[in-house]
Amino acid sequence: MFKIIAKDKTTKARTGKIQTAHGEVNTPCFMPCATYGVVRTLSSEDLKDIGIEIILSNTYHLYLRPGLEIIKTFGSLHNFMNWQGPILTDSGGFQVFSMSSLRKITEEGVEFQSHIDGSRHFFSPEDVVGIQRTLGSDIMMPLDECVEYPSEKDRAKTSLELTLRWAERSKLVHSKEFIVRRQDIGMLFGIVQGGTYLDLRKYAVSKLLETDFPGYAIGGLSVGEPGELMLEILNFTLELLPEDKPRYIMGVGSPLDILNGIALGADMFDCVMPTRNGRNGCAFTSEGKLTIRNAQYAKNKSPVDADCDCFTCKNYTRGYIRHLFSLDEMLGLRLLSLHNLYFYNNLMVKIKGAIERGELSEFKKRFEEEYEGNSKCKNQISK
Repeated sequence: MFKIIAKDKTTKARTGKIQTAHGEVNTPCFMPCATYGVVRTLSSEDLKDIGIEIILSNTYHLYLRPGLEIIKTFGSLHNFMNWQGPILTDSGGFQVFSMSSLRKITEEGVEFQSHIDGSRHFFSPEDVVGIQRTLGSDIMMPLDECVEYPSEKDRAKTSLELTLRWAERSKLVHSKEFIVRRQDIGMLFGIVQGGTYLDLRKYAVSKLLETDFPGYAIGGLSVGEPGELMLEILNFTLELLPEDKPRYIMGVGSPLDILNGIALGADMFDCVMPTRNGRNGCAFTSEGKLTIRNAQYAKNKSPVDADCDCFTCKNYTRGYIRHLFSLDEMLGLRLLSLHNLYFYNNLMVKIKGAIERGELSEFKKRFEEEYEGNSKCKNQISK
């Protein structure tokens, strides 16, 4: 299922391949967020042209809209959105638990109220696996609870214990399905929670390893904690996870956060940042962020990024794209979203090359020097 191809000489980074029912995924990889079965403003053909190999969709949102009956009509989410590559679906737990006034948590699961029409629904761990089975997910995530930051230790511990019990139930129903269907069901990853408490993170890993999942995700980060604390938790937790299985950091993040995570040994990432920022007029470039709405770009004939070979940069200028945003024209949102995803994917390609050459430390240093970003997170990698 997962094969390590190369390891960096001075960091914990590695390249690898994950085999799924819908093809191979080369790691490290970034997964664009197709929350509702679409990466906003972009088509599946756009994603293929960029070089994207795997996307992420959301169980909660797809369950509510368009609903499972409609997706069943098409056979799978892949067919529904005309994307035949791998799909990872998260459990929807983060969305449910972020609506504290609209849900009730019990041992059996979570009852919640739809943010769309107020209707009431219930998710058990077994339900969530079943929904993702209907979607045809290649990689599934179990129902879990993500605690807020900051959280008292007792609160984080109680939440973690519930998440671990739900993980066991999810694995049990998934295993039964696999026995029946064999190759016609996706993989189920485990999720490491525990808030900002390292001993809880260690306990979570030990229990999940007993249950034995084919891959492991680190959840509950990038929820407001300082960057240094996030790196400390990542470094500690990644060290505990098995080397021969993929490691996924959920909801992270910025280019520098991803680069730091890869150097610490992570393989998979997702975040709304490239597309959401693109729709709001912010471009990621080799020299840092660029706000295209600024008046200084009105007459600028340069591409968004002179070092970029994406469709946007090969065909349109900063001045024209700024004009589109001043009109609230959808094409502007589309062009910057496309560029930002290309930037992220191309960054992953460059990182893979640096790992294969054993030069990630040098690449990371150059990137940080050129890129305007979270400088306080620099040089935190544990050798």
